[in-house]
Amino acid sequence: MSCRSSIAAFVICIFAAFTPLSHAAEDADSLFLDLREAARKDNAAKAAQLADSLKNYDTPSYVDYYRLKTRIKNASAREIDDFLSRYAGSAIADRLRNDWLLEMGRQRNWAAFDQHYPQFVVQDDLQVKCYALMSSAAKGRKVADDARELLTTPKKYGEACKALIAALSKNGQFSADDVWSQIRLAGEVGRGGLAEDLAELVGARDGQVARSVDLPLLTLARGPQSGRAAHETFMIALGRLARKNHEQAAAFVLKHAVRRLSPQEQAMAWAQIAFPASANLAPEAISYWRKAGNARLSIDGHEWKVRAALRAGDWKMVKEAIGAMPRSLQADPAWVYWLGRALAEEGRGGEAQTLYRSIAHQYHFYGQLALEELGQPISIPPQVTPVTAAEIMPMTANPGLARAIKFFKLNMRFEGVREWNWELRGMNERELFAAAEFAREKRLLDRMVNTSDRTKQDFDFTQRFPTPYRDLMQAATRQLGLDMAWAYGLIRQESRFVMNAKSSAGASGLMQLMPATAKWVARKVGMEGFSPSAVNDPKINIALGTNYLKMVLNDLDGSQAMASAAYNAGPKRPRNWRSTLTRPVEGAIFAETIPFSETRGYVKNVLSNATYYAAMFENRPQSLKARLGSVTPVAYAATVLP
Repeated sequence: MSCRSSIAAFVICIFAAFTPLSHAAEDADSLFLDLREAARKDNAAKAAQLADSLKNYDTPSYVDYYRLKTRIKNASAREIDDFLSRYAGSAIADRLRNDWLLEMGRQRNWAAFDQHYPQFVVQDDLQVKCYALMSSAAKGRKVADDARELLTTPKKYGEACKALIAALSKNGQFSADDVWSQIRLAGEVGRGGLAEDLAELVGARDGQVARSVDLPLLTLARGPQSGRAAHETFMIALGRLARKNHEQAAAFVLKHAVRRLSPQEQAMAWAQIAFPASANLAPEAISYWRKAGNARLSIDGHEWKVRAALRAGDWKMVKEAIGAMPRSLQADPAWVYWLGRALAEEGRGGEAQTLYRSIAHQYHFYGQLALEELGQPISIPPQVTPVTAAEIMPMTANPGLARAIKFFKLNMRFEGVREWNWELRGMNERELFAAAEFAREKRLLDRMVNTSDRTKQDFDFTQRFPTPYRDLMQAATRQLGLDMAWAYGLIRQESRFVMNAKSSAGASGLMQLMPATAKWVARKVGMEGFSPSAVNDPKINIALGTNYLKMVLNDLDGSQAMASAAYNAGPKRPRNWRSTLTRPVEGAIFAETIPFSETRGYVKNVLSNATYYAAMFENRPQSLKARLGSVTPVAYAATVLP
C-alpha cells in the first residue's frame, strides 16, 4: 500500500511512523528511571551499563551525572572539571559541585575544596558549610562565632559538623563551655552517640554521657558526682527524663541542687527541665523557667520559653525571653509580633507600632496579625497587569523549565522542583509572573503558587491563591455549610493543588486523606462502592475531605484553629493540648504553642490562606483574629473520629 494512495493510507503511515518512536521514548524514560535508582544505590556497574544505553537520551546532563555520581569517591579532578565545564550554569552542575565539595571535605583536600566552594550557588548543605569553616580554620582564620551560629541542629551534623567541633576544640577556638553546649544540644534530640563522641573532646569517657541520654534514671539515681563532666551529664539526664516526667526530674533537682550544684548549674538544671516541660504543655513549665533565670539555651529552648510565657499570660517574661534571643532569631516575624504585643501590654504602644509596621507588609500569618494591630483590615493588594503571550514565550523556550516539566511527568518531583527553582534565580518580577502563568498553562499549580509567591513589589493573588475545581468545591461546601475559603486554605497547604500528591505517611490527593480515614468517612456518608484507588479522583477526594473537615470542626466546637490542627495531627491531639490550658487564650497563642512544629506551621498557614481566600471570595476586608477566635480550657474527652 502506498502512503499516497489515499488520505486513510496516509494517516495509517503517519501513525505507524510515530508509534515506534513513542514506544522508544517510553522505553528510554524507563531506562532513565532505572539509572536514577542505580545512582541512588551507588551501583556503579549498573549505572555505567544503563548510561551507555542512553547515549542519545534527551537529558544527557543527568545521564552523565548519574554515571559520575556513583564514582564520586574515585573520580579525578579532571573528570569533575570536564562535567562542570560541559554543563556550566546548570542546576545539575551545581548539584555535582555539591557532591564534590562533600568528598573533598571528607578527604580534607582543602585546596580543591577552596577552588570550588566560591562557585557553589545553592548553599543549602549544612555539611558543606561545616567543611568551609574547617577549611578557613585550617588556615588560621577565626571562625568560632560563625560556627556557633551555624551549629544548632545536631540531627543534621553528620561527619562534617562533628569534625568542625573537634577541630575548633583542638585549636582553642571552642572552649569547654562551647563543647558542652554542643553536647547538651545532642542530648536534647536524643543523639547519645554524637554526645558521647563530643564528650571525648572534654575528657568525659566511659560512656557516661551516652548513658545520661539513653538511660537517664541511672545517672540521676547516683546524683551529681564530683567534677564538671558528672555535673553536665546529670543535667543532660534531667532533660531526658523531663521529656516523660518533668515532676520526677524536678524532684531530683530539689534533692541535689543546694548541696552539689553551683547557682549557675542550678539555673541550667531548671532550664533542662523547663524546655521539655514547655514542649509537653505542662502548666508547671512557667515556674521552671522562672527558676532557670538567664541560663544558656538552645534555639528551641529560647522559643519554648516564650511560648510557655504566652500560655501563662506572663508578658514580662515574653519580653525578656525574646530580648535574650540571638539577634537573628529575634528578627523572625513571630517574635517581632509577640515582642510588640508584650511592649503594648507595658503601655509602650509607640514602640509596639514600630515593630508591627516592620512586618505588616509581609503576606503571612504574623504580617496579617501585625496589620490588624495597626488597625488595618486584611485585604487583597491591587492586581498586577496580566502578563502577555509575548512575556510567556521565553518561558516556553527555557531548557531548564522544559527539563522540570519532563521530570514532573516522570514523577521525579525533587529534580523537577530543583530545575524549576534554578531557572527562577535572577528573574525580575514580570518574568516571575510569566513563569507562574506558564506553570498554570502546564497545570503545575504548585509551581505557579511558589513562583508567584516570590514577588515583593507587585502581586497576582489569582496565581498565589488559585481555585481549581471550584464547581465541585462550591457544591460540597454549600451542602455541608462549610467555609469554602477555609477548605481552599487547607488544600493550598496540604497538597499545593497537586492532584496525585502523596505524603510519606500515605495521605493522598488534593485534601491529603489517609486510606483509613477515607474509608471511614466513605462509610459514614454512605458512599457506595468506595475503593482506596478512588481517593485521587477530584470529585471523590473533595467530597470525602470536606465531609471529614466538617466532622472535625463540629467535634471541636467550631474552632477553625483546633480543627485545622486536628486535620493535620489527628482529632485527639488538639483536645489534649486544650486540656492543659489554665486559662482561655486567643487563637494565635494556641496556634503558636502547638507542640509539633509541622502542625504549628500548618495551622498558621491554613488560617492565613483562608483569610486571603475569604477576602477574594467576598470582595471585602477580613479579620484573621476573628477567624482564630479563642480557645477555652476543657477537660480532655476521647473522640470517636479516626
